[in-house]
Amino acid sequence: MPPKTKFSRDTIIDAAFNIAMREGIYSITIRKVAEHLGSSIAPIYVNFTDVAELIQVVVQRIFTFSDDYLLSQDTGQPFHDIGVATLRFAREYPLLFRDMVMRPNPYLQHEPSEMNSLIDRMKTDPELADFTDEELMPILLKMRIFTLGLSVMTANGLLPEGFNDIEVMDSTSADIIAAARMRQEGEQL
Repeated sequence: MPPKTKFSRDTIIDAAFNIAMREGIYSITIRKVAEHLGSSIAPIYVNFTDVAELIQVVVQRIFTFSDDYLLSQDTGQPFHDIGVATLRFAREYPLLFRDMVMRPNPYLQHEPSEMNSLIDRMKTDPELADFTDEELMPILLKMRIFTLGLSVMTANGLLPEGFNDIEVMDSTSADIIAAARMRQEGEQL
């Protein structure tokens, strides 16, 4: 009898991540991962107590993947880059985007540290340099709300042909920043 093939935890996570990329997070099953590896289910249960634990690790991998996506966008305008990375992710990985954003997801939790890291990134944007953290937070929140809506339309193919989502995002961003600047200067809106 040949020796059993052993699979590392990372190999199992990679297989589950590939399933999530092709079929969505909720398509991950222990049996499907085993089939992907050409294995029985035993090596997966050696590394994970259940499918929920495996999916939680895959969700963390998706966050790392999306963070890398953000870091790959480096135009010198961090606020712009945050939005473009979100739109690109929705366009290129619509299944993951839908699973992460549009479905109730028990694996996601609001992380204040995530918002703080985005605020820190925004502070390096010359256009936003004179705003305080307290002023940047509503700017970020408004743009996230808008960009997520635009990304949903992108991920679901709902935008008209020839529509430039990045131009619309940039225009909306300029409007939100202009309104925040007026508020900062005490002007009436």
